[in-house]
Amino acid sequence: MRSMAYDTYGGTEVLSPIRLPIPKVGPGEVLVRVKCAAVNPVDWKIMAGGLDSMMDAVFPVVPGWDVSGTVERCGLDVPEYAEGDEVMAYARKDYVHGGTCAEFVTVPVRALAHKPASLSWGEAAGLPLAGLTAYQLLTRLETGKEDTVLIHGAAGGVGSLGVQIARALGARVIGTASARNHERVRELGGEPVEYGDGLADRIRALVPDGPTVVADFVGGVGAVTREVLHDDGRHASIADPSVLGSGGQWMWVRPVAADLAALARLADSGMLKVPVARTFPLEELAAAFELSQGGHTAGKIIIEL
Repeated sequence: MRSMAYDTYGGTEVLSPIRLPIPKVGPGEVLVRVKCAAVNPVDWKIMAGGLDSMMDAVFPVVPGWDVSGTVERCGLDVPEYAEGDEVMAYARKDYVHGGTCAEFVTVPVRALAHKPASLSWGEAAGLPLAGLTAYQLLTRLETGKEDTVLIHGAAGGVGSLGVQIARALGARVIGTASARNHERVRELGGEPVEYGDGLADRIRALVPDGPTVVADFVGGVGAVTREVLHDDGRHASIADPSVLGSGGQWMWVRPVAADLAALARLADSGMLKVPVARTFPLEELAAAFELSQGGHTAGKIIIEL
């Protein structure tokens, strides 16, 4: 099968096209014929060795954890799916090796959901990792109709989905973003506030008693969170472990099929859109990584096979 892979840690120079065997399909797995993959910052951070202390890498590594495609073959004991089913997944495994930037990838059923009919292949590939990150943080904080949610990084890849998910859960949403992204935050259903000096004052002007839920998707905002959080508020971060010292939760996304199916239902109900910034062919994965590293895209970066 065609794939992009690397056989040592490094920058985009270590990526190269390579033909690899189609992976074997174990019990409780399906083989997915990839339509699209999505680029996330974790992909190039892993490539640089950033998770080496946490996860074993078996080289050559095919990067990518997000995927949409069709079921090519089912392993043993997979009654939930059949050949030809349209699916999507956050296809993270217990070690780094066979990712989604290839013609085929195996996915454990625990990570798989049916593709929403309302989303394109590219949009569906862009939903799992970022969408699950936002959904799991907000639901872990028991976000509901009585809450006012502050989202740090509301125009980013995770934050933009978080705004929509929090609104779908019934909450009022305040979102931090640069001035150029304020209209985008409004379109997603949030009330924008600008980053920078005086942020806490601007938040208090909108929410005098403080937000009851704070979702940190960027890091480096712990002081502001503590300053504005409601006395009985809850907060969590995906980027700053120091929240543990102030009663918050530090979390990393899990591949949970039921949560992904919930996101699919939100998409099909019209409550969740997945913005796509740009699409690249598989062979231009290095350029896609470099665009992601720039940190200024307003939407997901998609790899199309």
